[in-house]
Amino acid sequence: MNDRGRRVSAGLDKVRNLLGRSRSTDDEPRVRALPDPGESPVGELPLTPESRKIGEAERARIDAGLAAVAADGVDVDDLASISAGLDRALAGWLATQGADGHHEEVVERYAAAIGEHLHRHTDLAWEVVTDVFGTDLAVAAGDFVVVPSNLVAVRWMRRERGWVPQVVGHIVEVRSR
Repeated sequence: MNDRGRRVSAGLDKVRNLLGRSRSTDDEPRVRALPDPGESPVGELPLTPESRKIGEAERARIDAGLAAVAADGVDVDDLASISAGLDRALAGWLATQGADGHHEEVVERYAAAIGEHLHRHTDLAWEVVTDVFGTDLAVAAGDFVVVPSNLVAVRWMRRERGWVPQVVGHIVEVRSR
């Protein structure tokens, strides 16, 4: 084997070694960030988003979430207010170390707040969207889809705070009516 071949082989061994090493016990467990497709086999789900108008059940879910954030003193027309409410909810949940186990309800109501904000301030409309990841309540316009529960849930898992004005504000900026 020539010198170049030895260098390539050594480089491949280094990559194999890096890929083969185990994770440190100090590493946090990996969190699956993609939504679960549910009971539908992935092969049966559409490659591009398909949607339908929301029905009474979905409208009731949205309205319940909006009522809950309003009870928390949140103004859905104000991203700073949504952010502060979500941050308070996360801080409260962390203070009890999640003992109440109700984080799904918090995620649901703040997803409703963010989705409603986007609905009111952009061209996005509430729809039920089905794609390769499953079926979700979303705000959409054509093939541009935002699943508010995914925005909130992923950041909740990461314990992120203060993200709403920047992230949702950017969507408002690019999708303004």
